[in-house]
Amino acid sequence: QVQLVESGGGLVQAGDSLRLSCAASARTFSSGAMGWFRQAPGKKREFVATISWSGSTTYYADSVKGRFTISRDNTKNTVFLHMNNVKPEDTAVYYCALRANVVASRLPDEYSYWGRGTPVAVSS
Repeated sequence: QVQLVESGGGLVQAGDSLRLSCAASARTFSSGAMGWFRQAPGKKREFVATISWSGSTTYYADSVKGRFTISRDNTKNTVFLHMNNVKPEDTAVYYCALRANVVASRLPDEYSYWGRGTPVAVSS
């Protein structure tokens, strides 16, 4: 059974930093690229960041580039999203996803497994 569990969300103020974590079951995590996506109220789910299995390749949405950093620790089966200088427009539910492929991807349809999400709310 594949399980992805996000944590670290909460209510923060604009300009603050936040770190999201996503813990995965060992068998699945060791074989795939990971991604973070988010969905704001009334909007479609959108790509935030992705990292290859080795960690050598990362991609970011333009809206978060320079502020967010994705990383992973394969020894702990965990992927992180470090969020700096958050803005009110970052308010959303953040989901991590696992791809059955080692190559990083921006496309949500290429991910097979999803967590249930962790909410982030940024006040101005």
